[in-house]
Amino acid sequence: MFYTYLRRLVVFLLWAFNGNAHYHNLDRIPSVEENYILVAPHRTWWDPVYMAFATRPKQFIFMAKKELFTNRLFGWWIRMCGAFPIDRENPGASAIKYPVSMLKKSNRSLIMFPSGSRHSQDVKGGVAVIAKMAKVRILPATYVGPMNLKGLLNRERVDMNFGHPIDISDIKKMDDAGVEEVARRIQNAFHQLDNETATWHVTKKPNPLWWPIRIPSIILAVILTLLTAIFSWFASFVWNPEKHR
Repeated sequence: MFYTYLRRLVVFLLWAFNGNAHYHNLDRIPSVEENYILVAPHRTWWDPVYMAFATRPKQFIFMAKKELFTNRLFGWWIRMCGAFPIDRENPGASAIKYPVSMLKKSNRSLIMFPSGSRHSQDVKGGVAVIAKMAKVRILPATYVGPMNLKGLLNRERVDMNFGHPIDISDIKKMDDAGVEEVARRIQNAFHQLDNETATWHVTKKPNPLWWPIRIPSIILAVILTLLTAIFSWFASFVWNPEKHR
């Protein structure tokens, strides 16, 4: 319930600040009954929100570096939304076992950024191993749009594009060659999606007539966010998401 509320709140925030999002090839997204791994290049702080919104009502778990959990409020928020901490230096077996278990036994899919940090072009092998062990398909997606808050406020166009699910059942072993083949398929899908999106992504000057609508919307969004933060701060002392995952 809180996952759905927080997703709607953040999407409302993004709409109030930007309001120029476009979603493409939603018919390629698997049915809500199927679990899958949603992968994308990590380009901004807000691309996961656009991904989660476009694939609703599906809910997700996702990996997050352990440093993000040090802040009590933000850490509680992302735990409530299905995040689990990963030590990038020493990921351990749980980095594989937990998402595989959730993909097999729950109705939640997994969001992964196989390139790791934002703006990286390298595709890491973790997604291949998890997909193979959980026997799920990989759904590629790309975000093209503003990379900073100024661009978001200027209503620069956002394009979220989805590719065809990648089936890796034909790859028998996840050795170096198998992982490399999965990485190649994912990277090719990212390139194809970016090339596709380039035909739609046009830059237009912001329409000043939007401001009379956006200003009260931004004020309302900020008020809702503050109220949610206050509620969440107190709730974090009462409800431990780790015990109820």
